[in-house]
Amino acid sequence: MTAEATEAAAAFAAERPDVTRSRTLTWQDPVASLAEGVGLSGLEYMHAIRAGRIPPPPIAVTLNMSMAEVEEGRAVFDGQPGEEHYNPIGVVHGGYAATLLDSALGCAVHSTLAAGDAYTTLSLETKFVRPIAGGRRVRAEAEVVHRGRRQATAAARLTDLESGKLLAHATTTCMIMQAP
Repeated sequence: MTAEATEAAAAFAAERPDVTRSRTLTWQDPVASLAEGVGLSGLEYMHAIRAGRIPPPPIAVTLNMSMAEVEEGRAVFDGQPGEEHYNPIGVVHGGYAATLLDSALGCAVHSTLAAGDAYTTLSLETKFVRPIAGGRRVRAEAEVVHRGRRQATAAARLTDLESGKLLAHATTTCMIMQAP
């Protein structure tokens, strides 16, 4: 599907340059970035990304989002979706909201980890309240609700930064994998 969409867009670009747009992305190798965080607690790792000492993950570049705040058990992400994030009906794709929420939720959990520990998302439930307008800044605020030894749960809200209106909300359960 990806190749087909890319090929179709290229064909239309040749036929219709007046309505064609492009975006160039630059990111760093995520494996190398992860290696830079070895030995850091989850919160220290999040602070290093936030401070620009470790590059942001490629998904943050792709979706035009960044970590605005992080503290133990809490993470806030800001994003600004553009028309490159639109679905076929001309609004921001729900996957943008789900990914922004998942990122904030995961980083909130990650901020509670000891050095060497890891997590992975087991479930993500997202409820969409209203459509996201392209070009509007949005904010996902996530907080850990429960942190156990093997699992953590967290909840988040996605709001329009200008109006303050709720756009979506989500919950997650993450598996905690402790370092050997």
